[in-house]
Amino acid sequence: MARMTIFVLIDALGWEVLKEHQFLNDELPYRVPLQTILGFSSGAIPTMLTGEPPAVTGHWNLFYYDPEGSPFRWLRRFAFLPDAVLDNRLTRKLVKELGRRFLGMGPNFECCVSPRVLSYFNFLERRDIYGRRGILNVDSIIDQLADAGVRYRVYTYHQWSDEEILSRAVSDVSTSAAEFFLVYLCEMDSTLHDHWGDRGRLQDKLDWYTVRLRQLFDAALRSDPNARLIITSDHGMAPVRHHYDLARDVADLRLTLIDDYLAVYDSTMARFWCFSERARQAISQLLLSLSCGRILPDDELARLGVLFPDRRYGEIIFLLDPGWIFAKSDFHGTGWMPAGMHGYHPADASSDAIFLSNLPPSVEVRSVADIFHCLREEVLGARTQCSREAGERRRRIVNHG
Repeated sequence: MARMTIFVLIDALGWEVLKEHQFLNDELPYRVPLQTILGFSSGAIPTMLTGEPPAVTGHWNLFYYDPEGSPFRWLRRFAFLPDAVLDNRLTRKLVKELGRRFLGMGPNFECCVSPRVLSYFNFLERRDIYGRRGILNVDSIIDQLADAGVRYRVYTYHQWSDEEILSRAVSDVSTSAAEFFLVYLCEMDSTLHDHWGDRGRLQDKLDWYTVRLRQLFDAALRSDPNARLIITSDHGMAPVRHHYDLARDVADLRLTLIDDYLAVYDSTMARFWCFSERARQAISQLLLSLSCGRILPDDELARLGVLFPDRRYGEIIFLLDPGWIFAKSDFHGTGWMPAGMHGYHPADASSDAIFLSNLPPSVEVRSVADIFHCLREEVLGARTQCSREAGERRRRIVNHG
C-alpha cells in the first residue's frame, strides 16, 4: 500500500495573512507562497485539481454568456415586468429552487445574476467538481486516482460543515483503507471577509483548525507512520479600503440593457458584452477614465490563462485594484461591506495562496497549478514505486526459489 496522503484545502487562507500568525509551524515546516490565477475559487480550484489554466479547463467564472444554450431562456417571456416584480428576493429564491430541482443546475446553484438578464447566461458548475468527471475538459486528480484504482475519500461543504468534515475525516483515516483524503474547509473564507484586520479573531480561527488538524494528522500517523499532510489554499485575501459603484455609473450612460450591452458585476471584476458601437465606446471611455482599476488587454489575459476566443466570460474585462470593491455587485448588495476581499490580480502579494507540508514536495510548487502535479507524484508516483518494489521482491523470490 502506498503512503497515506491527506490533502487539506483551506479556502482563502493567503500567505500574507498566514505569515503573521502561528499555524502548525512545527508539524508543517515546509512553507511557501503560491501564485493563484486571476478570478475566484470557481477558476482556481479546477486549476489546482487539473494542473491546467481556466482557458483549458473551461472553468473560470460561474456565469458565462450563452444566449442559445441558457436553461433560463423562458425568463424572456417575463421581460415586460418591472424590476420590482422580476428582480426581488422572492423571485431570485424561486429561480434558485427551479434551477436546483428541475433545470439540472446542481444543489449549489444560486441566482446571482438578475433574472432580467439571466436568460442570456449559463451556469458553469452543474457537476460536482470534486467528483468523477466533474471538470469540463480535463481529467482531475480525482479522475486519475479512480482510473488507477486508488482508494480515496472527499469531504466538502457540499455535504457538511467544517466541524463535521474534520470529525468524519478523523474517523475515516483510522478505519478505512483509503490512500488519499481530500479535505476542503470553507469557513476561513467568511472569517477573513468579515474580520480581516482582527488578528485575535483570525488567530482564534487558526487555533481551532490547528487542534482539529492535529487530531486528523495524529490519526493518520497511527494508521501510517509515513503519512503525508499537505495544506494549501486557492487564493489569499486583501483588506478592503475603498468602494466604487460602477453599476450606477454604467446605468447613467443611458444605454439600453440587453439591446446595447450586458454586464456581470463580481465583487472585484466587471465583465461586459457590447451589442452596439455606441455601447462599446461609452463603456470603454468610462472604464478608461477610472483610477481604481483597469481594462485587461487580450495579451495579458492570455498570459494569465483566461483568454477565451468566444468571449463567453466577457468581451471587456475590468479589474479593480487591490483594496477596492464594487459598492454593489451581482454577488452582494449594498448592505454587505466586507473587511477583506479576494479576486484581485495574481501578481499582488495579497492574492498569494499557501503550500504547507510535513515533508518537502517531490516536485517544485510555485503556483496553484503545481498542486495537481505534486499530488499526482505523491500518490500515483508512490504507488508506482511500491508496485516496482513488490515486483522486484517477487522476482528475487522466484530467482532464489
